[in-house]
Amino acid sequence: MNIDIKIEQYGWNEEWQQKWAGKLQELDGREFAPGRIAGDFGSKYRVVTAAGEMWGELSGKFRHSLSGSGEYPAVGDWVVLAMQDGGAHAVIHGVLPRHSVISRKVAGHTQEEQIVASNVDTLFLVSALNDDFNVRRMERYLIMAWNSGANPVILLTKADLCTDAELKMAEMQQAAPGVPVHAVSALRNDGREELQPYIGFGQTVALTGSSGCGKSTMVNWLSGRNLQLTQDVREGDSRGRHTTTHRELFVLPDGGIIVDTPGMRELQLWEDDGGLDLAFGEISSLAAACRFSDCTHIREEGCAVLAAAASGVLDGKRLQNYHKTQKELQFQNSKEARQKRKTAAASTRSAPPRAKGKSWERVLDEY
Repeated sequence: MNIDIKIEQYGWNEEWQQKWAGKLQELDGREFAPGRIAGDFGSKYRVVTAAGEMWGELSGKFRHSLSGSGEYPAVGDWVVLAMQDGGAHAVIHGVLPRHSVISRKVAGHTQEEQIVASNVDTLFLVSALNDDFNVRRMERYLIMAWNSGANPVILLTKADLCTDAELKMAEMQQAAPGVPVHAVSALRNDGREELQPYIGFGQTVALTGSSGCGKSTMVNWLSGRNLQLTQDVREGDSRGRHTTTHRELFVLPDGGIIVDTPGMRELQLWEDDGGLDLAFGEISSLAAACRFSDCTHIREEGCAVLAAAASGVLDGKRLQNYHKTQKELQFQNSKEARQKRKTAAASTRSAPPRAKGKSWERVLDEY
């Protein structure tokens, strides 16, 4: 175990100190210490504290207070810890309020939020400059990024495999107005200096993208060490092989923190908190000139968005994708609302009468 770690190196600052003081007022008088989740391994977490790295798990009381997967600790979270066995491991009693949350809907039909990472300052949206390159898919990642509260930055990796990198950069810049776009090559060590402003001391960045886009290679390249396993690009479809299987946080030599995440075969958006309008910013700007304030940009007269698409000022495919994504988010929001109503109704029907005193199960969960 590493001793005397400076948690400031992991992003601890005055803002977190204030949140810590507020959180302690909610808890009892026991002795607690702050720590940051550095790895999520299911039932256990790897946590970093001023005393070193150790394994942590949720207290029974805290676990029973959680109503959904989105409330569980995630990589990047600052948590409240009680040390056990002389600091050999820790028990997690709470999570400090997050300043950013990168999340998506879990795979399948379950209406649950899956947190990819939290308390991230910059989100690197990674796409390889080979057959993985897909502007329409990047629009979905941008919505997730804008909704998270983190600042999106697009990384176009494997520039050494691309003969028209500048054209693809221009295409991506057009689809992501105002978002920095960088083409990099770990193999040729090209572009690292452009990323230094995002990975300095106290900064936390996360990488997300489709499976095999080169995220683990980026982690190894930026850290200068082989922290993550990588595999070669497959022949035939130019796609890399999925290598990262869990979320993990690493310290970079520049002083920043980087979070690698498993690749996504499919990105199902969780909810929209203004991310759609930010990802399609030019459509939002054009909409201000529509005749009707509630214009849907489908068939209304006096629609400035449709006029721009007809004249070629706005890419028709981009408008189609805007409508498609908007419908998906509306459908997702309606399903979430129905699920919440069902959960609330079931809780009301099944709530037992309040017992006097504490059950023996409750007593055990408090320890």
